[in-house]
Amino acid sequence: MANRISPTVRRRRLAAELRRLRQESGKNRDEVAVFVGCAPATITKIENASSTARPADVALLLELYGVTGRRREVLMALAREARQRGWWQQYSGAIPQWFEVYVGLEEEASEIRSFQPEVIDGRLQTEGYIRALIQAEVNVPPAEEIDRRVAIRLKRQEKLTFPDAPELWVVVGEAALRRAVGGVETMREQLQRLNEVSRLNNITLQVLPFQAGAHPGMQGGFHLLGFPGETDQDVVYVEYRQGALYLERQPDVDAYAKLFDHLRARALGPDESRALITRMAEEAL
Repeated sequence: MANRISPTVRRRRLAAELRRLRQESGKNRDEVAVFVGCAPATITKIENASSTARPADVALLLELYGVTGRRREVLMALAREARQRGWWQQYSGAIPQWFEVYVGLEEEASEIRSFQPEVIDGRLQTEGYIRALIQAEVNVPPAEEIDRRVAIRLKRQEKLTFPDAPELWVVVGEAALRRAVGGVETMREQLQRLNEVSRLNNITLQVLPFQAGAHPGMQGGFHLLGFPGETDQDVVYVEYRQGALYLERQPDVDAYAKLFDHLRARALGPDESRALITRMAEEAL
């Protein structure tokens, strides 16, 4: 499992620790930058995890903050691990950089709550469904890139069956189930796939039916990721056409957690949802 390590999560963890240590020391970023020999902007990027810190710089920071012994060893190990390459980086170019961040976070999430009103959650898609989605884009990529994108999404799905698989709770809109992506046969296969994965112990799948009427999630889908580390903050991921938002402020996380609770309360229960999906597959939509 070591090859599934997420440098993204390590970088966030290290950033949070270094930011807290600086604040406890009473030093500002300008003072720290002078000691390290870099620009204050570099310290800012390290502390907000937008840039990976060099181990040599981390060593200087820990010296400045008076960190020694076991605590220093742990943070230096984090600094080295944060510079490792994640498996998804071998597909560089096939996915945008802003999405690489999400894949890195997803790798170590222990809990994922997802709401998707118009499309099946990517972790539960079949290969045929994935290809049909990509081929429906405004600018259809070359066949080789399509293959690479499919490979990335399928590899992301592998962790759902690992011993340390995350708890995945998905609320999907009925529209996503009835839209014939790729045609009837592709959707029948996709619905059968949903039926199968909904029986896994770590996956809860609910359908938000049309009959639920207006609901508070009509602005669009989102993902809420939780992590096993006590110092790792939950993250809300909201994707838009040309990028994504990563929300980490507690009020934002709490707002989306409350929204998800409302959506799953309005959705059909897991057994009712599975029955609906089975019926739709049998009736070919």
